[in-house]
Amino acid sequence: MSFLGVQDPRMTKQGGYRICLRGAGGRAWQGQKTSMLGRVKIELITTGSELLLGHVLNSHPGYLSGRLAELGLMLSRQTAVPDGKDAIAAVVKEAWGRSDLVIVTGGLGPTSDDVTREAVAAVFKKEMVFHPEILEKILGYFAARDLKAPEMVKVQAMVPKGMEVLPNERGTAPGLMWEEGGKMLVILPGPPRELGAMFEARVEPKLRGWAKPGVRTRVVRVVGIGESAVQEKCEEVLRGIGVEEIGYCARPGEVDVRLRGEAEKVLQAGVDKLRECLGVAVYGEGGETMEEVVVGLARAGKIKLATAESCTGGLVASRITDVAGASEIFVGGWVTYSNDAKARDLGVKRESLEKYGAVSGVVAGEMAAGAREKSGADWAVAVTGIAGPRGGSAGKPVGLVYLGIAGAGGVETIEKKLVPERKTFKAMASQAALNLLRVKLLANPFHKTEV
Repeated sequence: MSFLGVQDPRMTKQGGYRICLRGAGGRAWQGQKTSMLGRVKIELITTGSELLLGHVLNSHPGYLSGRLAELGLMLSRQTAVPDGKDAIAAVVKEAWGRSDLVIVTGGLGPTSDDVTREAVAAVFKKEMVFHPEILEKILGYFAARDLKAPEMVKVQAMVPKGMEVLPNERGTAPGLMWEEGGKMLVILPGPPRELGAMFEARVEPKLRGWAKPGVRTRVVRVVGIGESAVQEKCEEVLRGIGVEEIGYCARPGEVDVRLRGEAEKVLQAGVDKLRECLGVAVYGEGGETMEEVVVGLARAGKIKLATAESCTGGLVASRITDVAGASEIFVGGWVTYSNDAKARDLGVKRESLEKYGAVSGVVAGEMAAGAREKSGADWAVAVTGIAGPRGGSAGKPVGLVYLGIAGAGGVETIEKKLVPERKTFKAMASQAALNLLRVKLLANPFHKTEV
């Protein structure tokens, strides 16, 4: 499991706005200078040399900042630090001196580079104490999986004296918590599935009430419109109704609009205004994903879906089946990467492939029609394009994609030009295909700019 996050944010100022430029394909929050809403000083320290070497995407800040925002809290600083007791201790000591809440992630495992426990013990001048009940639980974790526990796991049962132990229900490394002088230190394991479960079950309940009473955040998710266009269309209206803080978080082909303030009535009015201004381009709220919206609409209408994919390699189908309940509405999908597979499995005409090429509106339409006919689905969506880096031409450049959709009323196709970088292209193409399904499920007419 991986949470969408940020790696090494670079902060700059531009025209009175705060802009956080994040890594390639990542997110970028841009908004008016942050207000003092809920300004508890919170600092996040992520440990691990792999983060600084670029071997692993640092997903912790994105996840934790989102969870904190739901509590009316905001991160004020984030630092990544390499493995090493002295390096970690220095950053923790500095953070503890200026922040109300310090969250440290990683370095709680059993190997020689997992030294966060020892670093924290050094900062707070605490001896390490063995907890037999922790070891018993760790051994039980291995036994339940018919595995022999390595001798080195015993180090995970060592705890700085007096610190609260946070049970780990998804792994072996317990978390730690320390409260002193109105401040709190939280230490969480690095694996995202362990970190997330522990934070939500053990930390969030203690943080409720830390924010200024009534501070709330609403996020509206927008597709197919750039952040500048969203701001031009909506910000003046939002300011006019009293929204206190507005931020824009851009990803390829999408924008999240963050509204933050104390009055729920004003925030709801802001959400309503965004839907009014942007129409069908608004696809969800909060952490809703496009696939969750599509599956939800299909389940509500008892509508069956199918997919036919070339350049996305099954990503559209994968995203649909990531959603619980997809089995009620998803009939099946085809990955037809070669021309032979398109003709054999979906009934695409050989003459269409020869005359127009695999990357064409005609072939996208025939792929969608074939998938619908063979699956018996109500709607079938198809994707064919050039992901790159090779394979493009002057007439058909890298980044070109055609979408086809087939329903009871016939077949329609759309041409789009996306980012010519393979992984980003595939993500954007799958999002466009899902959005095309969404628009059809909403029974709205569509044109190129809407998907």
